[in-house]
Amino acid sequence: MRLIIFAAAFGLVAFHLALIFSGLVPNLVSRPIHLALALPWILLAGAQSRIMRLSGAALAIAGVGASLWVAWSHDALSDQYGFLEGSFQTVIAVTLLVVVLEAARRAIGWPLPMVALTALLYGLFGQYIPGEFGHSGTPLPSFLGTLTIAEGGIWGSLTGVSVNVVAIFVIFGAVLNAGEAGQGFMNVASAAAGRLKGGAAKVSVLSSAFFGSISGSASANVASTGAITLPAMTRLGYPKRLAAAVEAVASSGGQIMPPLMGAGAFVMVELTGVPYTSIMAAALLPAVLYFLAVWVGVDAYAAREHLSGIDKRDQPPARDVIITSAFFAVPFTVLLVGMFWIKVTPQYAASLAILTGVLLLFFNTKGLGSWPETRDRIETAALNAARQVSLIAAIIICASIIIGVLSITGLGVKITSLILSGSGGRLWPALLLTALACLILGMEVPTTAAYVICVSVAGPALIQLGLEPLQAHLFVFWFALLSTITPPVCGAVFIAAGMIGENWLKVALTAMTLGFGLYIIPLAMIANPALIKLQSVPTQALLTAVQTGLGLTLISFALIGARSGILRACSLLGGGLIIFFPLLL
Repeated sequence: MRLIIFAAAFGLVAFHLALIFSGLVPNLVSRPIHLALALPWILLAGAQSRIMRLSGAALAIAGVGASLWVAWSHDALSDQYGFLEGSFQTVIAVTLLVVVLEAARRAIGWPLPMVALTALLYGLFGQYIPGEFGHSGTPLPSFLGTLTIAEGGIWGSLTGVSVNVVAIFVIFGAVLNAGEAGQGFMNVASAAAGRLKGGAAKVSVLSSAFFGSISGSASANVASTGAITLPAMTRLGYPKRLAAAVEAVASSGGQIMPPLMGAGAFVMVELTGVPYTSIMAAALLPAVLYFLAVWVGVDAYAAREHLSGIDKRDQPPARDVIITSAFFAVPFTVLLVGMFWIKVTPQYAASLAILTGVLLLFFNTKGLGSWPETRDRIETAALNAARQVSLIAAIIICASIIIGVLSITGLGVKITSLILSGSGGRLWPALLLTALACLILGMEVPTTAAYVICVSVAGPALIQLGLEPLQAHLFVFWFALLSTITPPVCGAVFIAAGMIGENWLKVALTAMTLGFGLYIIPLAMIANPALIKLQSVPTQALLTAVQTGLGLTLISFALIGARSGILRACSLLGGGLIIFFPLLL
């Protein structure tokens, strides 16, 4: 059984790498096979009871069969232009939709599938809704066909991003994490910040930024780096609520730190048409400012709680830092050289970095490792990659149903009009409405899915009100991330609080104080557009970043470090004025 599971994982990884090196493959071949490879990991791997295993097996067989049929018949289907022919194709279409909804439910729970199911019901029966929010109706063969046998629904452009880009970078992260790279991140962070005041918390901030840049998942970040940093902080006398809050806030920042950004960067490439390198450049300064704000907050807490640095005996030797850092520095160098010097596509460069990372799995800090150790690392990398690729596939393909229905029925345009009218045609009320929608939706679905849904309906309105497309998309993406630390549903906080045994609400309140940058920086991007223009106007972008950083420092001092009410009020007002001064002008 272990061999069968490894073979399935290896097949999924090999397929996605082969796509990069094999040239053009029709979308109606690569995308259905992507789903077929992902379904068993969602429907079978997590099944706890006999009923779940049996139903999962039946759904997996049906879903894999339907997906492979679409791939096999792609030539004929491309001539049907999304119109089903015959009852057999109708059964295929219904099977695919049911399996995608159930796979998403098993992967992440009810909320996203319920939104997708509501969208489907709207597409089927929306013609009976009176008024402007009804639609004229679409013939059933055309509606179902567009969603399932053409590139307008579950095989749409978002699924293409999952197949061709996200999967490759997820595999890259899994390969790095299976070796010594994770320990390398921790060692570099300890060497850089361990001796400072509040050193353990600052190590958590740095290591989470490093690790999050490749994991792209707040939950995975908390579980991995938190296993090391949380015990270290409690051992040094940190209050539990503070230790858990630091880890939750720092780990959440991984989703806004290039290059991975929780798969959001690659979805953004598809939705905006902006090159990946430009999105990385635009996202970099806001992400750095976020971690700066967290760092300043940790420093203020350290002064208030009299927290010391990590003892010299507990810090890694310089030799270990240098050796373990090579395990992530070499693959990252290959990635960056491929993108910026050889100028190949990001996914091709990542594939080269993956192959480099696989070679490094044969080595440990002492040299060439034993075969059992290497075999276990390769197995771990393949299994983690398969699980994560499948999870993201389940989310994105389910979200693609919603996007498909919005496109077919024109509902997206109507919601855009509603936002415009509700805001009175003014930008900032529209931004606040969008931020609220992102926060509510982000409580129910993962960040990437919340971003995709919100930007599909609110993005056009924000662009129409004067924002540049990238501004609008980054704004929505940042606010979709708020739910990781904002009650009542705050995933990163729940995990960190559970790991350390503290009341989650206390952790959440401390995390919101530390992570206030998540609430302010997206607004600063609108007030100071130069902040995301590092590539086009670097000097102005850096000056704007310094200005914003100064404002964030004053606000952090007001929230955490100020002892008197007058000083707190002055610092808060001063920080706000510095950040939003261009807007006031």
